[in-house]
Amino acid sequence: MYPIKFENLYYKKIWGGRDLEAFRNNLPEGKIGESWDIACHKNGMGTVANGKLKGVKFDKLIDTLGEKLLGTEIKKERFPLLIKLINATDKLSIQVHPNDMYANKVENDSGKSEVWYVVDAFEGASLIVGTKRECTMDQFRNAIKQGNLEKFMNRVPVKKGDVYFIKSGLVHAICEGVIIAEIQQSSDVTYRVYDYGRGRELHVKKALDVVDLSLKGEKSSGITLKRNGFEKTYLCLAREFSLELYDIYDKASETSDRERFYIFTCVDGQGQIIYDDGAENIFKGDSFLIPAFLGDYTLKGKMKLLKSYVPDCSKVGNDILKEIVKF
Repeated sequence: MYPIKFENLYYKKIWGGRDLEAFRNNLPEGKIGESWDIACHKNGMGTVANGKLKGVKFDKLIDTLGEKLLGTEIKKERFPLLIKLINATDKLSIQVHPNDMYANKVENDSGKSEVWYVVDAFEGASLIVGTKRECTMDQFRNAIKQGNLEKFMNRVPVKKGDVYFIKSGLVHAICEGVIIAEIQQSSDVTYRVYDYGRGRELHVKKALDVVDLSLKGEKSSGITLKRNGFEKTYLCLAREFSLELYDIYDKASETSDRERFYIFTCVDGQGQIIYDDGAENIFKGDSFLIPAFLGDYTLKGKMKLLKSYVPDCSKVGNDILKEIVKF
């Protein structure tokens, strides 16, 4: 077993750009909006890019390695996470995602909650997270019909390192001027309610079925623990995924969890993932899957890494609490 990297799956978008070229040298031509970097979905299937398993499709890898790859607590029938980099040089549509129950029934897909980490923010960078507090459902419906939904949206300026949790049901949009690392449920279901007159299909009826205007988007500041050689910040803990930020200035040594895989995404700097049989270099923009049965590994270098995984929420909660509870 070794840390596994997958080929980047690139998708052209009308709102995309070329900003990923600042740390990638393999972009195809055109406006690249999304790079799917850890993906096992019917609309995007990753291929192993490194090591002896190079060339193997992600679904076949799961069939072959099973719980040694995923962990004993992760079902192999549907890989649960999708890791993307998003480059927006124009506004994405104002949209909303369904929860698991609705998506399974209507789309035969997973629901879609996600979390955004701002990798880079350029001049004027902003995000839409929820509606303004005074917006009612009647106002929301009427604004969609009248084409003036923007005035009811909660648009916030953002900077590098900002984090927002986007729960299914929260209306939202990524706006121009950002590169986002998006950690989400493995789903490709999006319901557009407004698209700035660009002529793409809208999904108003389904969006109104699932939107929850009581949800508010709030920036996560997290809880930071200081360790020798690194700092670790718990950014987001949800049923669907946990997100942690490792700020490595020397090294951090850990052991994989036989119950679940981990994913590390480098959002700044560079370094190595060192394991018993070797090492993998990791650079800004790279994502690696840590197999559940990998064993001991060390993160070494000067870099910031996002760690994402499907958590045992009570276990992670207890790990946080034991840092402060002394009775």
